[in-house]
Amino acid sequence: MLLVVLVIGLIVTITLAITMGSVPIDSAKVWKIALWHTPFLGESIQADWTKAEHTIIWDIRFPRVLLGVIVGAGLSVVGVAIQALVRNSLADPYILGVSSGASVGATLVILFGAFSLFGQFALSAGAFVGSLLSVLLIFVLSRIGGQNSTVRLLMAGIAISAVLSAVTSLIIFSAPNEHGIRSVLFWMSGSLAGAKWDYLTIPSVVVSIVMLILIAHYRSLNAMLLGEESARTLGVNTTRFRRLLFLVTALLTGVIVAISGAIGFVGLMMPHIVRVLVGSDHRRVLPVSALLGAIFLVWADVIARFAFAPEELPIGIITALCGGPFFLWLMMRSSYSFGGSGK
Repeated sequence: MLLVVLVIGLIVTITLAITMGSVPIDSAKVWKIALWHTPFLGESIQADWTKAEHTIIWDIRFPRVLLGVIVGAGLSVVGVAIQALVRNSLADPYILGVSSGASVGATLVILFGAFSLFGQFALSAGAFVGSLLSVLLIFVLSRIGGQNSTVRLLMAGIAISAVLSAVTSLIIFSAPNEHGIRSVLFWMSGSLAGAKWDYLTIPSVVVSIVMLILIAHYRSLNAMLLGEESARTLGVNTTRFRRLLFLVTALLTGVIVAISGAIGFVGLMMPHIVRVLVGSDHRRVLPVSALLGAIFLVWADVIARFAFAPEELPIGIITALCGGPFFLWLMMRSSYSFGGSGK
């Protein structure tokens, strides 16, 4: 029932987000134009819209809103994966520095043309390599002196995030292209502006594949909540499964950061809220988190567009205003519950 409600809510959210703007659009025309572009259905739709309305709806607003859906769902899913990986409900790709690592790689691509051998996939490749290296570095540092703990992991993530942010700033400072610097600075705060249909293919495919992989391994994710020893007792090859989680979280974070910039706290808030609603079974947590994250990010983008219209805020500011207090609330709780209780 909750999934049905969220799917309906997502459809309503998409419709309203497309109709809202400097030029108001009738909601019926949104789906008429969408159906008109659908194979085998378009012939039965009568075109009663102007060319300007078609351009605004199909070429400008539809790609942007759908990109928000994909990015929101992807950030929520990667948040679920990282929290299972580290057994910590405070984990998030932004807080742990994974997004900062992706930003370093993506900035090198944008300003200096790094990873150019990958062609049109250079930005995604650079962000993926940066996020993967940051994940590995965080884990190596957090496990020095024994098993990683919540405090050690968070401190390692915060330290790595600060260092990588400084590296990104150093790269920007040394860049010769002033226009590129302005673009990177806006992109680093997160934005869905300039979305095009061509931009949706790679992130939608990656989000779908990672989602299917994680759902297929939901029993292993559930077992990881009990600790490595218990997971091994239940038949989980924890070493191989951790490597899989390393790969999918780095890949998904890299692709999302490459397309939308570093958007924080979505991967922290959505999984935590969903576990309150449906429990800790990842067979339920993953799809509900994806839908809730998609809805949240679309509305965050709407607020970013209208808060200081005609100027547009980076969407990362909106998510930080929501996520910062949420993070502080989690920290001030006397105990943290994540598949059980623990400090």
